[in-house]
Amino acid sequence: MKISPYSEDLIQAGSIDLHLGDTFRIFDNRKGEIKLDDNFDVNGYTKIIKLEDDEYLKLKPGEFITGITHEFVELPIELGGWIEGRSKFARIGLTVHATSGFIHPGSKGNQVLEINNLSPYILILTPKLRICQIVFEKVSKIGKPYQGRYHGQISP
Repeated sequence: MKISPYSEDLIQAGSIDLHLGDTFRIFDNRKGEIKLDDNFDVNGYTKIIKLEDDEYLKLKPGEFITGITHEFVELPIELGGWIEGRSKFARIGLTVHATSGFIHPGSKGNQVLEINNLSPYILILTPKLRICQIVFEKVSKIGKPYQGRYHGQISP
């Protein structure tokens, strides 16, 4: 397993903390309908923004965006992982994954965060915020390493 950049202070009792990156995918403020099928591409409905270290993003109540971890994570074929939120932020209504928190064995890349504000407050997100954690799971039967669409991703 490799995590870069890595620091010993990221290690917790049962997980490793990860920081929020500086790149986000936000909706283009379009209204209407989106037909979902196998050819659906989120790029047609969103735009990428990149923040400088001193900038921040205001996440309104009910708003959904995707972000990316600051850390690049590379897993061996015998290890999977789960992205989980940190309880201190969950208690105010911030979630970091909607449905795809699993990191496939053998995958590598910065991890996409599906960020949602369930609180009645505007939440201010800053690059390098220690926002989530990764919990590892040993795979009992080794299969093929992940080579899917998002292998090696570096952008949300």
